[in-house]
Amino acid sequence: MPVSLGAVFILLGLFQVKHMFADYFLQTPKMLCGRGEYWHLGRAQHAGVHVLGSILVFMIVGAPPLFVTIIVALEWIVHFHIDFGKASYSEKRKLNPTQAIFWRAAGFDQCLHQLTYIAMAWFWVVYAH
Repeated sequence: MPVSLGAVFILLGLFQVKHMFADYFLQTPKMLCGRGEYWHLGRAQHAGVHVLGSILVFMIVGAPPLFVTIIVALEWIVHFHIDFGKASYSEKRKLNPTQAIFWRAAGFDQCLHQLTYIAMAWFWVVYAH
């Protein structure tokens, strides 16, 4: 049975709420400092918080466990690298919130995360629903 447009919007809405909590309410100081180094345990934990949120979202919409396992593993990798790219770029240029380029970097980072959710929703429609 084809997935309804409403179900896709619900999934995307749940991803938005999950993203807000994982990116803005649940980050610890460990997750926020020293992010310019590649293997950063705090960034790995932060990506893990996103994964846990996505597992909850996919459970709400009834996605199959194997699909969830694969898609959140991919999300962890993508999220980790998007955040590394932004942190590396920002640290190399010594960006701060008073600079327009800081906000462009932050906006690009958030755009990539949102595109990730669109891709995850697309995979859900094609492979899990």
